[in-house]
Amino acid sequence: MAMKAKDTNRLNVLRGILAETTNAAKTSSPFTTDIQLLGLLRKRAAASKAAAQEFADAKREDLSEKELSQAAIMDEYALGVETMDEGEITAAIQDVLGKLRTEGRTANMGSVLKELFLPSGPLAEKPVERAEAARLVKGLI
Repeated sequence: MAMKAKDTNRLNVLRGILAETTNAAKTSSPFTTDIQLLGLLRKRAAASKAAAQEFADAKREDLSEKELSQAAIMDEYALGVETMDEGEITAAIQDVLGKLRTEGRTANMGSVLKELFLPSGPLAEKPVERAEAARLVKGLI
């Protein structure tokens, strides 16, 4: 669709993402979940925003606008990746905190995150970014 519309910015973004996922597929840790793809999209969007700022500082508004438009496209795609609601994540964290405290174990950041993402944990194989979970755990401890 981007090719037919001759939307070069969207096409460049799609080609870049496709190249990175293809390269990742050839490594020992290929992308297997939507969350990994979401991480890639957010990382590339942040890099584009940083590049846009550098171009703006160098008085290259044309390149800055191009990078910002590509970052907006990546942010748009990132919104399409379904993740768990913050309330659901918080509820799972509170359950784990309660479990740890009733067992008399220390409820620090590491132990809570470990319990959350164990293969039998409440967030195992769920569409949750670890960074988001860590931010919420930090707020609840």
